[in-house]
Amino acid sequence: MEYHKTKDIVHVKNLLGHKSVINTMIYINIEQALFLSQTDEWTCKTATNVKEAIELIEVGFEYIQEIDGIKLYRKRK
Repeated sequence: MEYHKTKDIVHVKNLLGHKSVINTMIYINIEQALFLSQTDEWTCKTATNVKEAIELIEVGFEYIQEIDGIKLYRKRK
């Protein structure tokens, strides 16, 4: 998951405590297979105030952008 976020293999290697990048590649290959197999289907929600935004974030939604004062969030299905 960290590699998916950062795309930094050396960072992931150090985080996992591996001596060799070859060992880290095993996990990166698994990560890539998992994310390639997922569809790009999203559940989308909006928030107009802080309370609504907090509730969405707490259940795993990620902030995308704000349009006309409405904050847009999404979560992979």
